[in-house]
Amino acid sequence: MKKEDIILLDHGSGGRASHELLRQVFLPQFKNSLLEGLDDSTVFEIGDHKLAFSTDSYTVDPIFFPGGDIGCLAVNGTVNDLAMQGADPLYLSAGFIIEEGFPMADLKRILGSMKATAKTAGVQIITGDTKVVNRGGVDKIFINTSGIGLIRGHAHISGRNAQPGDAVLVSGSIGDHGIAILSQRAGLSFESVIQTDSAPLNGLVAEMMLVSDGIHAMRDPTRGGLATTLNEIAIQSNVGIELLEDQIPVSEGVQGACELLGLDPLYVANEGKLIAFVASEDADKVLSCMQAHPYGRGAGIIGRVVSENRGRVFMKTRIGGTRILDMLVGEQLPRIC
Repeated sequence: MKKEDIILLDHGSGGRASHELLRQVFLPQFKNSLLEGLDDSTVFEIGDHKLAFSTDSYTVDPIFFPGGDIGCLAVNGTVNDLAMQGADPLYLSAGFIIEEGFPMADLKRILGSMKATAKTAGVQIITGDTKVVNRGGVDKIFINTSGIGLIRGHAHISGRNAQPGDAVLVSGSIGDHGIAILSQRAGLSFESVIQTDSAPLNGLVAEMMLVSDGIHAMRDPTRGGLATTLNEIAIQSNVGIELLEDQIPVSEGVQGACELLGLDPLYVANEGKLIAFVASEDADKVLSCMQAHPYGRGAGIIGRVVSENRGRVFMKTRIGGTRILDMLVGEQLPRIC
């Protein structure tokens, strides 16, 4: 069969192949006004209540890694997808597909992690499902979480709302999660221990929204990393995004690991960081708010939204040049989340 006739790992990368699969295969079948927003969660109204709903599946390998596991990842991932719409996450579901022979002790460890993470995030897991398949039918354990949250006030935050003049903020150093997974999977050791950044960001978002009504868009840069996520928003909002390379925070450990492995940290996955597009007049106070929060201490302003080069992301390099940042092409690291 031809490559275009089958599903490839590239289709799960979060990059260009994923977007083509979504637009060419899934959307024509399920097309509706709520789905077409293409944000990480869908916003809808029931009576006087404005709600956000999201779902995600987790197949990460290995299931235990420095600083976390598949359980905390599943809870944080869905909490963050809701928070990126300005929602207060309330309830989650949890579905498990488990391979026959999976150690009971590992399952209990994962469930304990989910319980603790849900408590930290202030959400409850209120329904779920479990399936067991034959050995080899799944690799250890896969988890799906869905969540619902309440949007309070008049917040309207979407990847379609970035506006020329907005400052682009990131909540901390990028690439930690992807390198943590890779180092565990490949048995690599670096001079400094690199841990996942997986964290619930709803508390940080709530604080940001208290100090500003000028937050137009937010997204957590997971699969495909910072560069791919910014491309998504540039396309959704039909704007250009200009970054400053020397303002993008990357830890020495991640930078060194990427240089050694031939990876670009701009395309490495994160699980506890957010990007915010904020009206320029509010950027400094939102930044100060972020830096005062435990999950935003390393926050910085990394660029701005411009009216030229619509649908494109470009970066002013340290040496004074300009680099075009496209979506991730191919799959740097499969099963990252």
